Amino acid sequence: MKPALIVFVRNPVIGQVKTRIAKELGNETALEVYKKLLLHTRSILQPLSIDVFVYYADFINEDDLWNGAPFIKRLQQGAHFGERMKDAFKSIFDKGYDRVVIVGSDCVDLSSELVNETINNLEEINFVIGPSEDGGYYLLGSNLYYPALFDNKQWSTDTVCMDTLRDIEKTDYSVYLLPVLSDVDNAEDCNKYRSLLLT
Repeated sequence: MKPALIVFVRNPVIGQVKTRIAKELGNETALEVYKKLLLHTRSILQPLSIDVFVYYADFINEDDLWNGAPFIKRLQQGAHFGERMKDAFKSIFDKGYDRVVIVGSDCVDLSSELVNETINNLEEINFVIGPSEDGGYYLLGSNLYYPALFDNKQWSTDTVCMDTLRDIEKTDYSVYLLPVLSDVDNAEDCNKYRSLLLT
């Protein structure tokens, strides 16, 4: 049995990424910030000795930074974010993986160590969640397919993590929380990581 990691990415197209940053700093800066976030995320995930499934939002880019092992390219399927995550989790569990972890590409403080900690915890704990400061989560890990986690959520709001935890509390499943980290969503966040994102 083996674990797998999912990373959800947007296609780096000007005017279609980091719209809140674009409103404050312009479309070109927003695109450059997102490209640097993608590179940073790749640098975290590449050293991991597990399969990494890269799920694109709009189309699969056949020639980009996600080429080659350990990255496997897929296309997100579903009408909204919850459906897309649910489909990805089901697909990976159906392939025979016993632990599945999903991350986005917006968290500078995510580390290889946190991902490995998650994978190890999932040997005994059903769910691992990395809460983000905005009320969502930057990481979700599971050792079973539980689709309710992706239903009836107000995605991109400050209730997502809390509602997810409430769903788990209704069950006998166990959950472990990682440290709270911040995503990069606006100009203030960019300034916080200026040396990485705005150089």
